[in-house]
Amino acid sequence: MSDNQTSSSPENQEDTGFVPGDDFSAKWTNYFRLALGRMTEDGARQWKEARDDRNEATDIARCEKHRDYLLAYSPIIRFMRQNINKLGGDLHSENIRCRKCDTQQSGGFEKSYGIILCANHLRDQGHVEDTMAHEMIHAYDHLRFQVQWSDNLRHAACTEIRASTLSGECRWIREFWTRGQYKFTQQFQECVRRRAALSVANRPECKDNVQAAKVVNEVWDSCFSDTRPFDEVYR
Repeated sequence: MSDNQTSSSPENQEDTGFVPGDDFSAKWTNYFRLALGRMTEDGARQWKEARDDRNEATDIARCEKHRDYLLAYSPIIRFMRQNINKLGGDLHSENIRCRKCDTQQSGGFEKSYGIILCANHLRDQGHVEDTMAHEMIHAYDHLRFQVQWSDNLRHAACTEIRASTLSGECRWIREFWTRGQYKFTQQFQECVRRRAALSVANRPECKDNVQAAKVVNEVWDSCFSDTRPFDEVYR
């Protein structure tokens, strides 16, 4: 018996609570088990993977529709694209790609690849806009400041601080509705610090969360106040 057959055996289904299958019964059984807490963490992971596989084409098509609209009409995306063009770069629909991602992230920037948008993790057009703006700040910083991505955590921390500050992803309404953060005072700064430290901690050269927080604190004052290419925090 193959590994795949073993992993979907009745015993494994009972252990995790996940029922393989795309039929109506399997979908609703999994939905209610998940909602009622009758699915293990491994079962929930299997359910999410199956859902993402099933919806891949639809998710990518929706992501590409949002991307193309934002490239044409979003003020922040158009502004960032213009400023990247001034530095000799060019971001467009051919190098801003919508894909299904296995990692838990909304997007990413790679200097030789462009921007990836994780279609299976993007909720709506506003989420796509925030993610595109975040990654475009990274692209701008790469061209403007020659960021050393692989071996300089201070550079990584600085561009993450700037991306979270300038993209709009830390504005209060986004924190309140999507992340359950209800503070009114210092919410913006706390969000930027938290998200920057999480991104730095995920880099292979970072030892742990303590080092990530330390590096973010070291560069905080200069990087949080640097709003280039904006005159001030836009959103």
